[in-house]
Amino acid sequence: MTASRLFLSPGFFGFSRVGSYDYFSHLRAGLERRMRDAGCEVSSHVVDVHPSASIRRRAKSMLQCVEANARPGEHIHLIGHSTGGLDARLVASPTTNVSGYTVLPEVYHRIRSVTTINTPHYGTPLASFFATVSGQRVLAAVTALTVAALTMGAPPLALTSSLVAAFGRLDRTLGVELKLIDGVVDRIVRLMDDASSDELRSFLQQIQADQGAIIQLSPEAMDLFEAGVENNPKVLYQCTASFAPEPNLRHWSRAILSPWRSMSAPIFSMLYRLTSLEHAMYPCSPGASADAALLARLGEAPPPRASDGVVPVRSQIWGELVWAGKADHLDVVGHFHDPQDLAGRHVDWLASGSDFNRRGFDQMLDAIVKGVVASEHRAAS
Repeated sequence: MTASRLFLSPGFFGFSRVGSYDYFSHLRAGLERRMRDAGCEVSSHVVDVHPSASIRRRAKSMLQCVEANARPGEHIHLIGHSTGGLDARLVASPTTNVSGYTVLPEVYHRIRSVTTINTPHYGTPLASFFATVSGQRVLAAVTALTVAALTMGAPPLALTSSLVAAFGRLDRTLGVELKLIDGVVDRIVRLMDDASSDELRSFLQQIQADQGAIIQLSPEAMDLFEAGVENNPKVLYQCTASFAPEPNLRHWSRAILSPWRSMSAPIFSMLYRLTSLEHAMYPCSPGASADAALLARLGEAPPPRASDGVVPVRSQIWGELVWAGKADHLDVVGHFHDPQDLAGRHVDWLASGSDFNRRGFDQMLDAIVKGVVASEHRAAS
């Protein structure tokens, strides 16, 4: 079988590496192992993309990474989490124009599959909020908290508590709370070790300097993306989709059993609420086909406003839905609580109440690799 190369692109909460923490380590290792078990010669690369730059700029970085690392004759598979899935779709599209080419680059013709993981194909209302002045501060705070939680296991509870208090009052008096948020973000950065602190500060500066993707991920802007980006008929398109239970009294009562969960649950609840604010004119869904696909996978259709806390579940569907389940936005990348993980490699993000676990993660990876391998066989036939 021809050698394969996987290219993974993170979303706007994602990063290639901060300090010693590899954001895609769980996903990457699981995919490679399954590909080799299926008899494929495989290697992978994580695309170093600007977290919140425009989709076109991010796609250009992805294409440049592919051109620099794909060896002659290798089959190429693009895998994107969150916004990264849109990067992959744009790179694979026959109408792409991300690097000023007058003709499509040679590597384009070796793309065999595009896998999108919890990608906002039809936008997310959360992006509309992040595009506001207060939303930009919240994005920076949640991003800093995410990096700190994944790198340190859990950030100090006092700082998390301060953010919870600030977020809880955002709707009332923005000025004081925004200053408080800025101060907490700075304290989170300073708590990291020197190397990680510098990288996190740089990461946050990039988000502040270029928010092209934040604007483009609004449902209104993604309406235009869908009109202009075509599928490549020679490429397999597959996706995963997940949703977390709507935060309720049970969610809060379970979270109180753990200090970190009790602090992070209100933050997830806030994100979930903002993500549910769909506009009737711009629904984050392809329509009845989404419910049919979810019904086939789950046996029931999720509630109308269901999301993973960042992306509405119906917005995540593009191509064949190969896996669906209960999981939050970062669970599906391997950032979930795993009591069997004695080494502490699996670190949970926020308390979402999804109860995602190793079994669900393995099932999702099995489904993704099954499709990727199928695209290899299809290319060989």
